[in-house]
Parts: sequence; structure tokens; C-alpha cells
Amino acid sequence: MGKGHNSVMKAFYSDHFVLPLPEGHRFPMAKYSMLRTRVARELPGVSMLEAPAATEGELALAHSPAYVAAVKSGGLSQQALRDIGFPWTPAMAERSVRSAGASIAAARMAVRDGIAGNLAGGTHHASADQGGGFCVFNDVAVTARVLQMEHFRQTKALLKVLVVDLDVHQGNGTASIFAKDPSVFTLSLHGEKNFPFRKEASDLDVGLPDGCSDEPYLQALDLALGQVSVQFQPGFLIYLAGADAHEGDRLGRLKLTEAGMQARDQRVFDWALRHEVPMIICMGGGYGHDLQTTVQVQMNTWGLAYAHWLHWQNRDL
Repeated sequence: MGKGHNSVMKAFYSDHFVLPLPEGHRFPMAKYSMLRTRVARELPGVSMLEAPAATEGELALAHSPAYVAAVKSGGLSQQALRDIGFPWTPAMAERSVRSAGASIAAARMAVRDGIAGNLAGGTHHASADQGGGFCVFNDVAVTARVLQMEHFRQTKALLKVLVVDLDVHQGNGTASIFAKDPSVFTLSLHGEKNFPFRKEASDLDVGLPDGCSDEPYLQALDLALGQVSVQFQPGFLIYLAGADAHEGDRLGRLKLTEAGMQARDQRVFDWALRHEVPMIICMGGGYGHDLQTTVQVQMNTWGLAYAHWLHWQNRDL
């Protein structure tokens, strides 16, 4: 799989579908295009591709068809839109199907190349029939199910998927979608007292106290990844590299430094390389007091991801 397989790492974007949000809205819409600009400028070995739209059939592998139809047609109730946190517009619907499509497309590339990524995604608060917390469709769940379907079609074997969710908020939607599915293992390391206030049970939840710093965080992550190694042998990994565990985040409440965040990412990449598991990265949350800081944390993740891609290409030379 390694040698000469591909000359660039693939990244999928959907940031040109911009939601017209009201003035002062908490969601940092600008960070996506800021990140794409920097990746394009600073990581020439990463090729940027426009995200395709996820099909209704793909979305329906993880969501109820009625919910998919309501999002696409503008039929969501006011309460449903309040839970999501966005007003409905055609651009909101288009961006949501593209963001899921970006993760699906990245995963298809990663099966071949070892790693690829979505410059957005990680929308882990969406469950089968509702959205929440700025998440409309759960790209993580949809991608896992699409990969499993395509893998089964080709091999007649079940693909086991590991979700490593290091966004500061618990991945409640992903946990609920896969609650009774032993073929997908969900790991969530998150702020215990942070949103969502009613957690869903992941396969492994690690709740951290407010103010948690680099050392205890990394110890908890090492322990969790060690546990996964014993309990589950995945054929694919989906990594939510939320930037919101960083100390500069408005909503995060943890105290990881930039170096701590890089050490976190590196542990996940090392685990994937050691176990020879192809993977994708999704960006998850990031709500810095200064958006440049959030984008820098995400850039560090992409820099390490590119180094991981190079290792993967060379691992069997």
C-alpha cells in the first residue's frame, strides 16, 4: 500500500457554503476559510478538494429519513433549529450535506492512502433524528456506516471502526447512534462539567475536571488508548481533533497548552501507525477568544497529520 501510492495528502473543504448568521452569533464561521488558506499556503503537500454532497442514502445510514428530508427541505421545527443553533437557509442545508460528504470522501481516500482529512466535520452532537450544538448531520456516524457498507460489499467482512473523540464536549450524538453497535467503538475524552449536560454513554468515556492541564490530560489519554488496544481491534479510525481543549478557548474550560495539544494529536497518530489503522481527521470544535489561536492549534494538527501521511507512505519501503 505504501510506496508511490499517492503524491499528496487529501483534504476536503466545504467552507464556501457560508451560513448567514446574525451579528454576534457564537459560532466562528470564519475559522474554516482561515484554516483552508493557511493549509494551502503552508502545507504544499496537502491537496485541497471541494467536498461532494453526501447522498440521502448515505445520510440515512445513520439518520432517520424523515430528519434528513426535514433538513434538506427546511421542514425543521423552531425548537429543532434552536437545538442546532443555526437558522435554516438553503446554504445551511447544503453545508451540512457537504460537511458529511467531506468526511466520507476523506475516508475513501484514507483507506488507500493511510490518512486524509476534513477541514470541518466532527459534528458529534447530532443523533439519528435530531441535531444539536451546531451539529446538523453526524458526519462521523455517517462515514463509519458508509465505510462499513462499502467494505462489506467488497470483502463480505465487517469493518470495525474506532472513533477517538478529543473534542472538549462529549460526543453524545455519536454515542447514541452506536449504543447497540459492537462494530463501532466510541471513545470520548471531554470536560465532565461541560456541554452536553446530559451525556450519552460512549464505549469509553473519560470525563475531565475543569482546568485540566497537559500532564493529567495526556496520562488519561494514554490510559484510554491502552484500554482500547486491549478491547478492540479496529480496521479504521475516525479522529475528532477538537481545538477546544486548548487553554485559549472560550467554551472549553480545560487548560491544555499548544504543546500539550500537539502531544495529544501525536499520541493518536502514533497509535494509528503502530496498529497500522488508516484514519481520517475531523476538526470538531474550536472557539478561541482569538480565532487565530484556534486556527494555529488546527494547523499544528494538520502539520502532524501530514507527517503521519509521509510515514504511512514510507512504512513498507
